[in-house]
Amino acid sequence: MENLPITQNDEIKNEEVKKFELAQRKSLALIQSGLCPAHFNDVGKVLIAYELAQIYGMHPLQLMQSLFIIHGKPAFDSKFYIAQIVSRYGQIHYEMTGTGDDAACYVWAIDATTGEQLKGSEVSIAMSKKEGWYSKAGSKWPTMPDLMLRYRAAAFFARCYLPDLILGLQSVDEIRDIEIDPETGQVQSVKTRGVRGLKQRLAGGDDEK
Repeated sequence: MENLPITQNDEIKNEEVKKFELAQRKSLALIQSGLCPAHFNDVGKVLIAYELAQIYGMHPLQLMQSLFIIHGKPAFDSKFYIAQIVSRYGQIHYEMTGTGDDAACYVWAIDATTGEQLKGSEVSIAMSKKEGWYSKAGSKWPTMPDLMLRYRAAAFFARCYLPDLILGLQSVDEIRDIEIDPETGQVQSVKTRGVRGLKQRLAGGDDEK
């Protein structure tokens, strides 16, 4: 049987295979170094971090400090979003208003190219309660409301003005504020706690209408 000529497509495929194998070896080396965070305990997770690090121009170990796997989904912590905003716009501004349930925050920055002020969506304590973030078990909203307002406002701003860097990934706080069905992996509505929530769950309805 005659050897078939190697086409350009074959060369591209071979090159991609070599790159993938190299990335696997590097990922394994990172795991064996003992320097990876505990949640990066297999080659698959480290390989994802390795690929994302190339996109962001970062060392994989640096990116791993801000990347977490929540409910089986990759997510950046809010500090990563804040760092990306500062990197893009030079400075991040938090506008805090109101008190109690009316306490709110939005992030703004200046586009150095156009001079335009870019304003993100406002987040409030009232919103956190209506969406069920505040009452969720283990929530930090009741104990650190100002910090959570800043974190969520930064995530909203980044999603609006840095989609090329966020790549559709949610923040750790956003995913933790969502209830996931452990069997189906589907997003469920966040339930309020207490008697009203229990009664509505028993009745098969949602707590928030």
